[in-house]
Amino acid sequence: MNDDAWKKEVIAPLAWGGGIVVVALGSTLARKLCYLDGDTVTRLVIGLTGLMIAANGNRLPKVVVPNAYAQRAKRGGWAMFLSGLVYAGVFAFAPIHTTVAVGCGAVAAEMVVTLGYCLWLSVRVKAV
Repeated sequence: MNDDAWKKEVIAPLAWGGGIVVVALGSTLARKLCYLDGDTVTRLVIGLTGLMIAANGNRLPKVVVPNAYAQRAKRGGWAMFLSGLVYAGVFAFAPIHTTVAVGCGAVAAEMVVTLGYCLWLSVRVKAV
């Protein structure tokens, strides 16, 4: 793996994860200092997780599917992008008891659709 591929595949996800940890720690400190309430802290961290799903939505299908079919795999990436936005949006605006079912349901449905589509393309490539 060359330096550019390593940076693309490792550094960006680590930066997202590190950013979420920093926001989680900072918002927890703000909650302890009575600047934020617990619900806001939860919504911040889970909303960022949804945005991370959306940001990485175009990456996963390209890793699973060979390069010749990467353009077709973008459809799965769009599903992942949209489900991440739904997840983040639901956690930002809906009541907490609703958000768990709707947000997690959107991500679970997207995972099934994306992985199924990528596996179907992978089998199709092997058959050709």
